Amino acid sequence: MLTTTLALLILIPLLIWRIYSRVKRIFVRQESLLWRHVLGATLLPLLLVGAAVSLLPDTFALACLGAGALGGAWLGVFALKKTRLENLGRRFFFKPYDRFGIVLCLLFAARVLHIGVEIYINRQSDVPQPLSQEMVLHHPLSLVPFGLLIAYLAAFSIGMLRWRRAQPTLPEVQ
Repeated sequence: MLTTTLALLILIPLLIWRIYSRVKRIFVRQESLLWRHVLGATLLPLLLVGAAVSLLPDTFALACLGAGALGGAWLGVFALKKTRLENLGRRFFFKPYDRFGIVLCLLFAARVLHIGVEIYINRQSDVPQPLSQEMVLHHPLSLVPFGLLIAYLAAFSIGMLRWRRAQPTLPEVQ
């Protein structure tokens, strides 16, 4: 076994732990900023539609992305129901339901790590195989976590926008 392979086997669990600790810090009580929700509610669905348009010739890949997006949107709505929402005067706060969000972020990060390991193993082999874009980006293991994460975040952002707009406006304090 090569020393670089051994180093890779040691570094992957450490990298996963580091990703987990960084993602976990996102799912704490935070202030609800309207511009973040608007950005997430507009850009994330556009990103999903752009990915779907690029997959039009490949129906199986498009179906995998759609299945991931459908599941992610459902998880986003479910997580939004479990999110703690509060408003203190003119300021709004929320504590997202962290279980689904952390799992989906780690699932997507695991796929990115998997692609990196595939590229590394391919380069270390005696006869490297060419890795095409279709083999990596159109693979169901890439599209399902991508669809899950993007649709989850988009549904959560849209739900947060709906909650913010439903809150009564308070009068200006003189």
